[in-house]
Amino acid sequence: MGCDGGTIPKRHELVKGPRKAEKVDKVAELVAKWFYCALSQERLRRPIVACELGRLYNKDAVIEFLLDKSPDKAPMESASHIKSIKNVTELKLVDNPAWSGDKESTKGDKYDELQSALFICPVVGLEMNGRHRFCFLRNCGCVFSERALKEIKSEVCHK
Repeated sequence: MGCDGGTIPKRHELVKGPRKAEKVDKVAELVAKWFYCALSQERLRRPIVACELGRLYNKDAVIEFLLDKSPDKAPMESASHIKSIKNVTELKLVDNPAWSGDKESTKGDKYDELQSALFICPVVGLEMNGRHRFCFLRNCGCVFSERALKEIKSEVCHK
C-alpha cells in the first residue's frame, strides 16, 4: 500500500514547493475591457464614453458616479480620475454588420463568439475586440484603428 518500509520517499515527494502564480486568461481580460463598462461592470451600451486612459464606460454609469457624493460610498479606482463629465468624450462608433449578439434570443444553447466585436473601424474595417489598437479623437469623438490613422496621416477627422 506504500510507505510500509519497502519504499523510501524522496524530499520532493514530501515537501510541497511554492505555488505557481495563476495566469490571467488573455481572452477573458480582453472581453472585460472591450465589452463591459469599467465602472459598473455592465455590458456596454450606447451612449459610450471614454476617458483619457482609454477605458470605456456607459455614460449613465459615469453620470451616476459623478452625482453620488455620499460619504459611505467608496470611490471606484477605475474612475477616480474622472472629476466632471468634461473629462470623458462621447464616442461615435460604427456598428459591426457581422455581429449578431443581441439579435438572437439566447437560451444558453448556442456558442458565443467572444472575439467578434460590436463595433468596427470605419476606414479599415478592423473589429474593435482588443486585438488591434484603437484611438479616438477628443474633439469629435470619432473612433479609428491605429492602422487607419497611420494610413490617413492627417490630424483632422475624415468625416
